[in-house]
Amino acid sequence: MQMNPRTLAPSMSSLLAMESCARLGSFTRAAEELSLSQSAVSRQIQTLEQLLSVALFDRVGRHVELTDAGRTYAKDLSVALNAIKSATTRLVRSRQPETALHLAVLPTFGSKWLLPRLSDFYHRHPSIQIHIHARIGEVDLQHSKMDAAICVGNGPWNEADAYPLFPEFLVPVVSGTVASDKPILSIDNLKEARLLRGAARPELWLDWLSAQGADTGLVKLGPQYELTSHLLQAVSAGLGVGLVPRFLIEDELANGSLKIPLDVPALSSASYYLLAAAGKSQDVALVAFREWLLGQL
Repeated sequence: MQMNPRTLAPSMSSLLAMESCARLGSFTRAAEELSLSQSAVSRQIQTLEQLLSVALFDRVGRHVELTDAGRTYAKDLSVALNAIKSATTRLVRSRQPETALHLAVLPTFGSKWLLPRLSDFYHRHPSIQIHIHARIGEVDLQHSKMDAAICVGNGPWNEADAYPLFPEFLVPVVSGTVASDKPILSIDNLKEARLLRGAARPELWLDWLSAQGADTGLVKLGPQYELTSHLLQAVSAGLGVGLVPRFLIEDELANGSLKIPLDVPALSSASYYLLAAAGKSQDVALVAFREWLLGQL
């Protein structure tokens, strides 16, 4: 049986209504998102169901639920619409004289390393704007509005193109101005100290100590801090010992607010990466930023 060509090409408005209703689980919420009336969205779905000769939603009172066929169709439709959106975005950006990059960065990395260097990027690329968004932990580039992210880890990086930047060297740090009644003179002294931690990587101390060959059975893990900058402030105030990447504390080492009691920097299992959202690796702004960033290293 020959299929009606119209069945293979539903209207974009019907497809958008279908995707929104499936994702939000509500005709009313989909109508709000699409700036349409609830009845208009309902008509779009009915038209699509009639065209495809299949029920996409079950109506239960005032509620709707996807049928099995609707669930499968919505999943495939989401992929297709995202591809169309990405293609359109790339085309529009390529025709704009001024381009932009939305970049997610770890807060302390951004303030300590990236921002002090960014004026050089603008000098080289005055028509490109870099929008900085502070993010902690993993960034979902596939579903966020971010074009790229700078993060630390060891992968795998799902649905993202990864560009290695540099490895992470960790050092223990203590206050340079507040005397401790238990000075850190050896690895064994760390077992008796309050070990301050970053919330995103609470096991970092244990991993580092194990790499030094230390027994971690009696280690006293201290409080966690969401921001590395807060952890550094806590260390400066004499609240405990921190374990941080060496490149983040150059200013504090220079002004004496922090010091490294044991010069035993260790390469962690993680590295810093630039991650580009799938399909955006060749965007004008991202290519320019990636080349500049790698040149800084």
